[in-house]
Amino acid sequence: MFKFRFRLMASVMITVLIVLAGLGIVIGQLFKSFHMEYLTERLANDADLVSYLIEEDHLLDGDIQSFTKDVSNELEVRVTIIRPDGNVIGESEGSPGSMENHSERPEIRAIIDGELGTEIRYSTTIGQELLYHAVPILEGEEVIGYVRLGLATANIHEMNRSIWMVLIISFSLAAIVIFLITLRITSQMIRPIENVTGVANELAKGNFKARTLEGNQDEIGQLTKSVNVLAQNLDHITKRHQLQKERMETLIENMGSGLILINMRGDISLINKTCRDIFEENTDTWDHQLYHEKIKHKEIIKIIQTVFLTEEKQRNQVTIVHQLETKYYDVQGAPVISYRGSLKGIALVLHDITELKKLEQVRKDFVANVSHELKTPVTSIKGFSETLLDGAMNDEAFREKFLRIIWKESERLQGLIHDLLELSKIEQNYFKLNITKVNLTQATEDVVDLLKKKADQKDISLNVQTEGHCEIAGDQERIKQIAINLINNSITYTPSGGKIDIIINGKEDSVQWEIHDTGIGISEKEIPRIFERFYRVDRARSRNSGGTGLGLAIVKHLVEAHDAKIQVESVVGEGTSFILTFSREANRGLWNADYGKK
Repeated sequence: MFKFRFRLMASVMITVLIVLAGLGIVIGQLFKSFHMEYLTERLANDADLVSYLIEEDHLLDGDIQSFTKDVSNELEVRVTIIRPDGNVIGESEGSPGSMENHSERPEIRAIIDGELGTEIRYSTTIGQELLYHAVPILEGEEVIGYVRLGLATANIHEMNRSIWMVLIISFSLAAIVIFLITLRITSQMIRPIENVTGVANELAKGNFKARTLEGNQDEIGQLTKSVNVLAQNLDHITKRHQLQKERMETLIENMGSGLILINMRGDISLINKTCRDIFEENTDTWDHQLYHEKIKHKEIIKIIQTVFLTEEKQRNQVTIVHQLETKYYDVQGAPVISYRGSLKGIALVLHDITELKKLEQVRKDFVANVSHELKTPVTSIKGFSETLLDGAMNDEAFREKFLRIIWKESERLQGLIHDLLELSKIEQNYFKLNITKVNLTQATEDVVDLLKKKADQKDISLNVQTEGHCEIAGDQERIKQIAINLINNSITYTPSGGKIDIIINGKEDSVQWEIHDTGIGISEKEIPRIFERFYRVDRARSRNSGGTGLGLAIVKHLVEAHDAKIQVESVVGEGTSFILTFSREANRGLWNADYGKK
């Protein structure tokens, strides 16, 4: 396909060439006619002059041949003198005697017939074509002869060829000049259009950075300017659309809930990566697939089908089981309605409420455990009080025994309430530690001295070993509280004659605090739950010892408040180890944040 530039140039040049060719033909013919008329007129004038000279000088009776030669040489034409009967008496190109009668020559016949004696014809005498012009020689009113002049047409043709050559050269130069001018004008007109076309092609390909040069303030200049404004607007709109698209994709992919869009045909048109974790499948292959072929959960399919049938929002809670783990989801389906009110598809959102379910269960368990833990001492106090009031108070032995039981249950009730308040205080956002420099060795020895009497009652040995620099930044009272709970637990669950080793090891990047006992141990499946509220490994032993089941929950919160870590290692029947690690880097941050400002 030819370019517009070429087609425009070709059209202009063809038109110009046709016009120049037509003009050249007309001018050439005019020049040819003018030249022929000029030569004919010249021959006529020369012939009249020769006729006049012959008549005036009466040369017909003299040496007419010499006169003929002289005139021919002077005028550079062929001269023939003819008598009225057609005999040639003078010939510049040969001997008159050898000439045949000329009375039937066309130019002579024309004079005899009263017409103009001009003729172009081939001469057998000299062997070339000549332009003849003949005039009569008059003496008074009588024709006494004829003068004929002949001019070779070869000269005329040569002159015509020269004229045509000049015209061709002139028009060729004119065509070249016109071509160059047209090329320049066309380039000035077409180049901006080609640039605009190139920019338009780039815009069609999605390159909205393309721009064209803005020319003059003419129509083409306005066109280039408009195209640049269009490209700028498209670039701005595309960037804004791309930004919105990226924001939407980021929101969809990181919204935390599963999102599925299904069109009217039932094909999945969009699914985010959260669904991959929900269904534990490669959901990237679900695009443009039928939802009931990919989603295997009947409850979810039922919600989708209900939305399609009723075109109303649907909501239900769905349980999804993966191997040993159960997940709970709040599934909401909503119809996607077009501005015309027709159904375009549905949107399905799956929100993970597993943690909410767990928290709800924890709350229920907490209420049940608190109720149970409070019920036992309260029931005991109430029962023994009623027994005393019914008459047992009059018996000194029973009175003292029952009062001691009431006192013991009151102590247990007080301890439970104290631990609940303490745990609640620790879990509050405004809870803060009183940060000072704490020597773990000294704090441990103080706790050992406090609990040594209880350990001696069960013949349990308490050993403290220290190595390295064991000073940390922390709350001394809370550190002691951690030690009391852990060591007291070890004493409670270690049989008589057992041993508890407390090892404090100050390393370069951390301080490790280990408590090892030779107690009953904890099974592997129970280890993840020992930090839960009211959880007991051996409920009877713990309750008999006066434990509330909140000690380790308090320990966990206090350890996390110190940016430390706690690990549990245990073997049933051999003992349990609690390992606390205080990172020196985290410990320095804790010191700078809470104490360094002072």
